Amino acid sequence: MQSLHDKIVFCDYTIWYLINVSWQSAFMDTVAPFLRNQWFWAPLYLFLLIFMPSNFGKNGWFWCLGFLLCFAIGDQVSAHFIKPYIHRLRPCNNPVLQSIVHLIVPCGSGYSFPSSHATNHFALGVFSAVTLQKKVKWIWPLGLLWAASVSYAQVYVGVHFPLDVFCGGLLGAVIGLLIGFIFNKRLTLESVN
Repeated sequence: MQSLHDKIVFCDYTIWYLINVSWQSAFMDTVAPFLRNQWFWAPLYLFLLIFMPSNFGKNGWFWCLGFLLCFAIGDQVSAHFIKPYIHRLRPCNNPVLQSIVHLIVPCGSGYSFPSSHATNHFALGVFSAVTLQKKVKWIWPLGLLWAASVSYAQVYVGVHFPLDVFCGGLLGAVIGLLIGFIFNKRLTLESVN
């Protein structure tokens, strides 16, 4: 079993090295910090907070509540239930990697596994896709691309390993699917206009 663990860790570090060290570019050095910054996405959240109730009335408000619930559950489970038990150091806090890590944002003092950014954004993206797929045909690729770009940026800037964002993404997807399924069972998004 140890050899499987070693292979997984080796692959994780190899992919991290490629994304964070080998594939550096001035363009991504500029873009990645924005992609992973919650304030960069604030206009999107504000738009949804206005758009959903304006177009779908009371059920639009419930949709916003489901969206926030995805974030809250994802953040609590990843940051407060899993990270304290796994204790995986971030690449930027790992003494073995500190001399080579390409760190372009503050490292943070918390643990790395799973990535809360990946968990939260996959939960939000999948919830949006599950609940809006009948209204917006391209919502699945858009929601997944959005979450994946935030997750990739977390590895690129040096604060997470690929396995952190992969597992965080899986956790978030499960949360988004469950809450989206419950929403769809109870409510429908019918236009109020």
